[in-house]
Amino acid sequence: MTESQDGRPQVSAAFADHDHVRDLVRGRVQVEGVRMRCEQLDRPEAIFEGFLRGRQWDVCELSLAAYVALRSSGDRSLTAIPAFPARAFRHSAIYVRGGLSDPRALAGRRVGIPVWAQTAGVWVRGMLADEHGIALGDVEWHQAGLDSPGRREPAPVSLAPGVSVRRWQDRTLDDMLRRGELDAVISARPPRCYLERSGVVTRLWPDSERVEREYLARTRLFPIMHVTVIRSELHERHPWIAPRLLDALQRSKIQALARLLEAPVPTIPLPWAQQVAERTIALMGEDPWPYGVGPNRNELETFLRYAREQGLCPVPLSVEQLFCADAPLRVDAPLRVDTSRRATTPATPARPGAEVAG
Repeated sequence: MTESQDGRPQVSAAFADHDHVRDLVRGRVQVEGVRMRCEQLDRPEAIFEGFLRGRQWDVCELSLAAYVALRSSGDRSLTAIPAFPARAFRHSAIYVRGGLSDPRALAGRRVGIPVWAQTAGVWVRGMLADEHGIALGDVEWHQAGLDSPGRREPAPVSLAPGVSVRRWQDRTLDDMLRRGELDAVISARPPRCYLERSGVVTRLWPDSERVEREYLARTRLFPIMHVTVIRSELHERHPWIAPRLLDALQRSKIQALARLLEAPVPTIPLPWAQQVAERTIALMGEDPWPYGVGPNRNELETFLRYAREQGLCPVPLSVEQLFCADAPLRVDAPLRVDTSRRATTPATPARPGAEVAG
């Protein structure tokens, strides 16, 4: 972080290519009193690596699993705000061969993972245990890069007794699944052998949307993948930035939703995008992608339990220990999109005792 000529902090930030952060990245949404230098990268993994290895930015989105593992290990070089750039249901992230269709059949099978600390995998393993009785020790785990060899764990891992992972530095999950050396792969990204649509590799649940909607209705969980983190050095020097950044990310998100709902033609190349958005809002509420601690406590507490059970969180953490201690971050003031396609935003919190530059 540096200061601009007008005395405002100049903050660098990186996000993946999400539409709901684009207005912040392009400057259409401002963080009051801050000059933001934002960039978007195609692959979030590149952001994770750049930040974890060298703290390349002041602010970025980060894997929730990696962040929890670092906090639990005592790393206090970064903190977080409850803005979640990436969320996804992950029943669709299990790829199988051999006609497997029952999740209970994964017991005793060879299952590949890109890394143990991939957030998608944490959610899937937890879901398999909670919903289908598949304990961690019931599976023969194999770790390798998905399409390129040599991928390594991004954060400390301490596996429970009876759980082991065989790590391959010279193989890929795609090749092993293709050859039948693995029975399944759990991955946020689909392996190439699935994308080829040959029928040899399929999803465990071909109708994954139906299964995921049933899971939402049953558990009220919309899994969180990534969290927005801030370098602690910046936060300690300018604690007022965190609530303003949270507010800006909310406004950017809500403008993206409004854009989708109000567009005279689809803003993405799918013909019924608006109708899908309207059905999702009817199902999940006027803010289907909420930020803040309050509306996400169920997801955060569930994930922390999974992280403890899976060896990513050896020192238990509370939800409050994940985020900046500033009171405004603990007040749920969600942005709203109503079904009449009007977007509203809350007032931006002012910095106590300071003039705000426009």
